[in-house]
Amino acid sequence: MHVQQQTALALGGGAALGAAHVGVLRALDELHIPIAMISGTSIGAFIASLFAFGKSWQEIRDIALELDWLDLSGLTLSQYGLLSNRKFGDLVNNLLGHKTIEDASIPLSMVATDIGTGKEVVLRKGAVASAVMASSCIPGVFRPVDYRGALLVDGVLVENVPVSPLLACEDSRVVCVDLLGRHAFKKPENIIGLLLNAFYSTITNTTAIQTGKADLCIMPDLSAFSLVDTSRASEIMDIGYRDALFALNMWLEQVNTGGKLD
Repeated sequence: MHVQQQTALALGGGAALGAAHVGVLRALDELHIPIAMISGTSIGAFIASLFAFGKSWQEIRDIALELDWLDLSGLTLSQYGLLSNRKFGDLVNNLLGHKTIEDASIPLSMVATDIGTGKEVVLRKGAVASAVMASSCIPGVFRPVDYRGALLVDGVLVENVPVSPLLACEDSRVVCVDLLGRHAFKKPENIIGLLLNAFYSTITNTTAIQTGKADLCIMPDLSAFSLVDTSRASEIMDIGYRDALFALNMWLEQVNTGGKLD
């Protein structure tokens, strides 16, 4: 089954839950749904970048299984944050080369927050590594990324599931992935977990409004998993795949029979 219009994909943030995006990409591949445009916030920006530059879901799976949050951060002295996510940028450069967003084979955008103004910043140009760093920069933990004179932090604060950058293309149907739509928050075990719970729990209502503009919102049931534990990435991928396959099949049936999309 095929969707006649082009499909645009928005990958949301959710820290370690981002492994579910790999399962979604697998389901899209198996159903032969090509992606014409992609956007990402936070961990979604990292996955979106790899995909936009031609990495297969299998390659992204192998990369994600090797990720360890502690390997992506380093101590630094700063008035704005304790850690630097420079290693995350280095990882992107190692995987893709020193690319700009404009070099992507699939049109790519990433969402960050200008912490000086509180406004959303959609990154469509410039260094991929810097954009990924900015979009995934947890405020208070990581130093903000100085990007063309602005101090940028995690896009979770403004649009955790970045649907809006894709809406301008009227010829595309928008599929988005909300990693937190069915998430059950748990007692945090450390400062990172505390801050992630604080950020993500406050955006639930806003995110639901934003994802309502998409043609399909995939919400994997990841309630059994932690935001910071990367050791269960393989299980998270499997659930992302299972839930995405079900949602996409239902959606395709509606599209192909002319049914109304919810």
